[in-house]
Amino acid sequence: MQQTSPQTAPSPALFDLATLRAGGKRAVANALALVEIARGTPELARLLDEAARAAKARVLGLTGPPGVGKSTLTNALVRRARAAGETVAVLAVDPSSRRTGGALLGDRARIQTDPEDRGVFVRSMAARDRLGGLSDDSVAAMVVLRAVYDLVIVETVGVGQSEADISLVADTVVLCIQPASGDSLQFMKAGVMELPDIIVVTKADMVEVSRRAASEVAGAISLSGGGAAGWQVPVIRLSAATGEGLADFDHAVAAHEAHLAADGRRAALRRSQEAKWVEEAIKVRFGTYGLARARAATLESDGPFSREAELARLLTNPKD
Repeated sequence: MQQTSPQTAPSPALFDLATLRAGGKRAVANALALVEIARGTPELARLLDEAARAAKARVLGLTGPPGVGKSTLTNALVRRARAAGETVAVLAVDPSSRRTGGALLGDRARIQTDPEDRGVFVRSMAARDRLGGLSDDSVAAMVVLRAVYDLVIVETVGVGQSEADISLVADTVVLCIQPASGDSLQFMKAGVMELPDIIVVTKADMVEVSRRAASEVAGAISLSGGGAAGWQVPVIRLSAATGEGLADFDHAVAAHEAHLAADGRRAALRRSQEAKWVEEAIKVRFGTYGLARARAATLESDGPFSREAELARLLTNPKD
């Protein structure tokens, strides 16, 4: 398991949630750096577990093919949230560079924020080699941001059968589709209509083709039975550039938040997500055999990140 070296060992104060919340953007940036340099340490696991328990933000996941307008929509949502007095964090999960493994930074470059605004934080992270679109570091970063800000927007590299990890971190999954691109047909073929809670057809100023795309998507939903029990997935025509459809989008998000607030659905969703974080992390590192052994293990740890660390120790040193 990766440990920090004496030269890079962070200050113990950085592992305190109260310090993180009071420290502003610099403290948040340092905490996200810890996610990478202190991975596997008990101190980081405790911080992440505390952050998971102290979640305060609602998490909006935006996904869809490149060029569909996710970043334009993100810009509009950030402006509206700040106008309403909410703090916002954006986690843009970019494709990885084949050469360095780092994020290509394309999404972050398109997100326009005031660097002097202390209420907005934007971070780009690489998808790395995870087929699901989100690395373990991205999950941990979301947990940190969710404990500090009022709204967290996670923007991912795409959606498909192998790119469904957005559902592991978002309370509300928004699938963005571009009209006249064949996206609606591709998504029906890919079988991903069960993933989104809200579907947005972008570029609504292309009136006729956007209406046709919205109709096709609505038909696909009715055939696939998409959406969680008790929730009807809305299809919204939207132009983030002109503002058309943004009020309908706000209403849809609020309605889904109310749906999650009823009957303990949000708590159940997040418990399920936490269990899947641990399973996915163990599976990536130790394979299906390791995952089977992990499922049979009796653990002392409570939080998801401490459970992951304990399982990793057991599987790395099975005689301990």
